[in-house]
Amino acid sequence: MPNWLQNSALHEPLTVPHSPDSVQKDTKPKGLPRRFFRLTSTIGGTMSTAATSFPERNAAEVADLVLTSEAAPPEVLARRVRQRRQMYLGQVVSYSLGASVLLIYAYDGAVHMNVPSLFWVGGLLIIGIFVVMSEAGVGDKRTDHYLTVFQISAHMALQFIFLVSVPTIGIAFISVLFLIFAFGTLRMTSAQAMLTWALASAALAAVFLGSDLPIGMPVATRLQRTASMLCFMLVIGQCAFLGLFGATLRKILYRRSIELKDAYQRIEELAELDELTGSFNRRCIMRLLDAEMENSRQASAPCAIALIDLDWFKRINDAHGHPVGDEVLRTFAITIFANIRPDDRFGRYGGEEFLLLLPGTASEAASRTLDRLRSIVAELDWSAFSPGMHVTISAGVVTLRDNDTADTFLARADSALYSAKAQGRNRIATS
Repeated sequence: MPNWLQNSALHEPLTVPHSPDSVQKDTKPKGLPRRFFRLTSTIGGTMSTAATSFPERNAAEVADLVLTSEAAPPEVLARRVRQRRQMYLGQVVSYSLGASVLLIYAYDGAVHMNVPSLFWVGGLLIIGIFVVMSEAGVGDKRTDHYLTVFQISAHMALQFIFLVSVPTIGIAFISVLFLIFAFGTLRMTSAQAMLTWALASAALAAVFLGSDLPIGMPVATRLQRTASMLCFMLVIGQCAFLGLFGATLRKILYRRSIELKDAYQRIEELAELDELTGSFNRRCIMRLLDAEMENSRQASAPCAIALIDLDWFKRINDAHGHPVGDEVLRTFAITIFANIRPDDRFGRYGGEEFLLLLPGTASEAASRTLDRLRSIVAELDWSAFSPGMHVTISAGVVTLRDNDTADTFLARADSALYSAKAQGRNRIATS
C-alpha cells in the first residue's frame, strides 16, 4: 500500500464514515493521497515563477530561458528579445559611465577631447550592430542566442584599440576587460571561455611584450586621481552587480531544479495510480506482485493474494449510470485502503476487479482478512448513492506455492474468484 495511504492496523475497525455521503461531497477524502487529486502545477507553470526585484527578476527570466528547449515557442522568443534589450541598455549605460570618466581625463588635459566621444560612439556602434541582429532574430537561430563570443570579442577589440591609441590611461581600458569577462561568464561555455581568454591573452602579450607603449594611469593632479578612482569604482561596482546577478541566477536555477525533481516525482506517482480510485494501476500492481513473490521466496515467508470483484457491478452501471458506478468504485477503494495494513498493496486489476497483495500472510489469516473486508463493504450504507442500492464483493484468496509464477498465481486466484461467484457471490473462496 502506498505510504500516503497508511492507516489502521489490520484488525482495526473501518475509519471512513458509515455512509458514503461524505465521499460525494469531499473531493479530498482523508484515505486517498492529496497528490492524487491535485497536481500542484505543470512544469511550465512552475517554471514561470519569477523573482520580483531587480536583478532577481531578470535572473529569473534568464533561468526560464536557460531551461527552455531550443525549439522555443513564440512567447519564449519574445522574452529572449526583451532580455537582450535589457542587456543592451545596460551596456549603453556602462559605456556612458566610462565615457564620463574619460571626459574628466580630457577636461584635465590627460587625453584629447575627442577620446571620450569616440569611445562612447564606438561602444554604441558595437551595441547597435548587435541590436539590429537581435531584432532580426539572428541570435535565435543559434544555440547561444546572445552571441556571447562575438559580443565579447567586439568589445575587447574596442578596448585594445583605445589601449594602443591612448596608452597613458591604458589601465582604465584594461580594467574594463574584467567587466567584459564578468559579463561573459554568465553565458559562456567552457570552450567559449577558453577561446576568448586565448584571444585576450594574445592581445595583451602583443601590447606588453611586442611594444614599448607607456601604459599607465595618470594620478598627477587631483582631477586625474578622481577620474582614476571613479574608473576603478565603476568597474568594481558593475562587476559586483554582475556577480549578484550570477549568484541570483544560480539560486534560481537550483530552486527550479528542485521544483523539476518534485514535479517529476509527482508525475511518476501519478503514472502508478489508477485515476478513478487512487489505487495502483494494473502495470504497477503487477510489478509489485513480482517483487512480493521474490521477497517471499528469499525470506521463506508466506504470501497471499486476493482477486476481488464487485458483485453485479454492471447492473449498477446500467441501473444508476456510470457516474454513480464511479462513486461506488471510489468508495470501495477508500474502504479497502482504510482497513488494510501499511505493507499491503491494493490495485485495480481491470474494470471492477481489484488485486490485494498480503505479504507475510498465511492462508487462514488471508481468508479472515478478506471475509472481514467483505463484511465491511456489505454493511456500508450504499443507499446514499441510490435508494435501495446494496453492494457486495466476492474474492478468491490463494497463497504462494514454490512452483508458482505470476501467471499461475493469478490464475489460481481467478479460479477461486470464479468459485466464489458460482457459490452465490458475496463470499470468499480459496484455492
